[in-house]
Amino acid sequence: MSRPNLAIYRQLEEVVGCKWSVAVLKAIADGVSRPGELERHVAGISKKVLSERLRKLTDYCLLYKQIYAEVPPRTEYSLTLNGEKLMSIIDQIKTLDDQIRSDE
Repeated sequence: MSRPNLAIYRQLEEVVGCKWSVAVLKAIADGVSRPGELERHVAGISKKVLSERLRKLTDYCLLYKQIYAEVPPRTEYSLTLNGEKLMSIIDQIKTLDDQIRSDE
C-alpha cells in the first residue's frame, strides 16, 4: 500500500481549510460575484483577507476571475467546474452535519 502524498493534502488544507474560504465559495455559488458585494455579504471578512482568499481560490482553480475593460475596471468571480464539484462536496458535508445534529 502506498503512502498518500501529504503535500497535496496540505495544499488543499491551506486553500480551503481557512474559515473564510468556504464562506467565499458559498457566496459566489449563491450568485455574489463582485469583491465589494462579497465583502458586504461575508460578515466579518476584511478587504485584505478577502483579496488573499480570492487569489488563493483562483490560483487553485476553484474560481474564475473575469476582468472587464471598463472605467473603473469591473471584476467578477465565478466557480470553475472544480469549484462546483467542491461545493457539491461541501453541500454533502452540510447535509451529513444536519443529519447528525437531528439524531442527537
